[in-house]
Amino acid sequence: MRCPVPDSFPTSRFLRRALFGLFAALCLAVATGAPRAATFETEGSNAILVDFSTGAVLYEKNADQPMPPASMSKLMTVYMVFDELAAGRLSLQDTFRVSEAAWRKGGSKMFVEVDSRITVEDLLRGVIVQSGNDACIVLAEGLAGSEEAFADQMNYKARTLGMTNSHFTNATGWPDPRHEMSPRDLAILTHRLIRDFPEYYGYFSELEFTYNGIRQGNRNPLLYKNVDADGLKTGHTEASGYGLAASAGRSERRLILVVNGLGSVNQRSEEAERLLDYGFREFDNYLLFKSGELVTEADVWLGDSPSVSLVMEREVLVTMARNTRSDMKVTAVYDGPVPAPVEKGTRLATLTIEAPGMRTIEAALVAGADVRELSTFARIGAALNYLLWGPAAGR
Repeated sequence: MRCPVPDSFPTSRFLRRALFGLFAALCLAVATGAPRAATFETEGSNAILVDFSTGAVLYEKNADQPMPPASMSKLMTVYMVFDELAAGRLSLQDTFRVSEAAWRKGGSKMFVEVDSRITVEDLLRGVIVQSGNDACIVLAEGLAGSEEAFADQMNYKARTLGMTNSHFTNATGWPDPRHEMSPRDLAILTHRLIRDFPEYYGYFSELEFTYNGIRQGNRNPLLYKNVDADGLKTGHTEASGYGLAASAGRSERRLILVVNGLGSVNQRSEEAERLLDYGFREFDNYLLFKSGELVTEADVWLGDSPSVSLVMEREVLVTMARNTRSDMKVTAVYDGPVPAPVEKGTRLATLTIEAPGMRTIEAALVAGADVRELSTFARIGAALNYLLWGPAAGR
């Protein structure tokens, strides 16, 4: 593929050298953020599909619109419990007492008995597998004293996680016009559950749990399909319709899906599978650069070396729609020549990766080695040579 430097680029010899070298090395298409792919639509009222590793949004529909999350908001309750476990303030073997309020709560149940004491681990399974409203309230009261106080803690934690379109009034997702989440916030929460608590994430893939002699199956339909799903939580109320926050890992990739507002259990199952298949089929992840990998060189002014290598500060992994390779544009921009001395690891340039209709990536290029400053006499000689013979001699 020919990768010419556009005419609009600056004509500085140093900058053009960096750009030409980079384009020659990077005849590979790149896209990220919201990559462009084939037109796609879902019958859900709200949806978002995100690559776990890069955060690239592969599809979204009303993703920032607050909506009734139903039992999907139980993921926030679970996050709060996982957070306590990870901090060592709680153990899976600790027990909480069942209040009458928890015992009486309607909707989906774990079927706890009033005044009994239940381990945190069983309560978690009651929430995750059985979607028990009663289990949620037992956990909320055990951790915060009341469900209302627990909801306040949920709201504070949500803000620290960057969930800007969520508000909680209870621990269960029980219908309340003030209790709402956006699909993007649910995706953020799902990502953090997987990333922050890998030791507990396995609970989401359990197919059934028996408590008090009552066996109940996991309501996540994707766990029973050959789609590599391993979590997370369904939701349904009359106001919200049928929804699902899910994740699946396939071929070293993981996707996060949130979809809501579907009309039936079957439609939820089929639409979730279709969305995940779309994400895995139309997009892929590409490791463009490893950390420390050489990209190009920058000319150095008055240094003991005429140039310094520019290397990646961090690895660059991007999600790209497979049909957008030809739209890629990659540039490296720096102010050159770089004055000596140069310390290894100093940021000297910015690598920009962009494609039409996609969020631009900017990554730091840093000095790959130290370059010492010339001695006083050598600098004077170099400066004189520059005045007499131009930039090539001045280096």
